[in-house]
Amino acid sequence: MLTVDFDRLGLQPGDRVLDMGAGAGRHSFEMYRRGADVIAFDMDADELENVRDLFAAMREAGEVPLGAEADVKQGDALALPFADGEFDRIVAAEVLEHIWEDVAAIKELVRVLRPGGTLAVSVPRWLPEVINWRLSRAYHDATGGHIRIYTDLELIDKVTKAGRPNDGTPGDAMIFEGKDYAHGLHSPYWWIKCAVGVDNDDHPLAKAYHKLLVWEIMKQPTALMLAGKVLDPVIGKSMVLYFRKPEAAQGA
Repeated sequence: MLTVDFDRLGLQPGDRVLDMGAGAGRHSFEMYRRGADVIAFDMDADELENVRDLFAAMREAGEVPLGAEADVKQGDALALPFADGEFDRIVAAEVLEHIWEDVAAIKELVRVLRPGGTLAVSVPRWLPEVINWRLSRAYHDATGGHIRIYTDLELIDKVTKAGRPNDGTPGDAMIFEGKDYAHGLHSPYWWIKCAVGVDNDDHPLAKAYHKLLVWEIMKQPTALMLAGKVLDPVIGKSMVLYFRKPEAAQGA
């Protein structure tokens, strides 16, 4: 279940790519299949071990182009262990809403992105997330849970300003290139879960809707694909923002 549009990101075979907050690796695996040199970065060592194993399985099964590489790295989003400008593309999917010092994390993403490189950031969309928070405190009030709800303007402002020097001069401010919405079929599922209890997986309505989502993901039936395209702009659970780092400082 992918959130980021890699064609819009500009991903090319051979690109050096960072998947920051990779989790179970869904975006890392797809970028690897497309021939990128991928680093799956996360703070969860157990998740990364599983990702590493699947990278190896993909190589053995011949699912990746010759020359593509992939590895994992554990660490802190506030102090990325990479050189300035090391990556051509960066994905940060559904991670910033978990980080208290989100501006510091964004600045690190901008630092390790090369001039001319692109960044995709996805977070829960404002309206579906507000409904979840109103329906259930347990949805977000948990260790490692969501700690904020972004508007598009807030997140665009934080990212575009992240490359500027501390003196407020323009510097190499990030360029906002557009936004998408994704997973419109998933918002109602979480509204149901929040209404009946986020841990109540046995509720009949929650179980039935979960089966529908599994069918969507595994079989991709045309009817649900079309329904998703209609619902994504209206109630898509995720908002995806795309940015580019200027080739040179503005005004240089």
